[in-house]
Amino acid sequence: MKYRQGVFFVVYFKKNEKIKYLILKRNLHWKGWEFPKGGFEKGEKILDVVKRELKEETGLDALNIKKFNFSGKYKYEKKYADRKGLLGQTFEALYAIEVKKAKVVLDKKEHSEFAWKKFNRAFKKLTWKNQKKCLKIIDGWLNNIGDKRSFARFLR
Repeated sequence: MKYRQGVFFVVYFKKNEKIKYLILKRNLHWKGWEFPKGGFEKGEKILDVVKRELKEETGLDALNIKKFNFSGKYKYEKKYADRKGLLGQTFEALYAIEVKKAKVVLDKKEHSEFAWKKFNRAFKKLTWKNQKKCLKIIDGWLNNIGDKRSFARFLR
């Protein structure tokens, strides 16, 4: 059994110095709130995956993309028919994607709702710890959280 290789990304927009994050309500495999994410197709490079998955899951186009050296993996809660032989998913890096706030067009097969939320509300809605940590990393970067020691405390 192996892990599916994937990408994690946090989508945001800025308006008048305020930042809002896009969260999606999952309805395929499990129920809850998450960020967009996705897996590789044969021969794809990582930035191609990020752009494709952003477009497929939200209908949005990236203005700016920033890579963060944060990786991880998670196990699926159960076996899924469309994920035969897979224990879970890995992500080799985290990406922040800035977009213009635009109409989100969901892939209704995977997600039933979306919301643009400020940090605290997005953080409370997210289902998984690894996604909450991803949000902290991106929000810390966007808000220029001080030195490395204070940033490390912020991540706890």
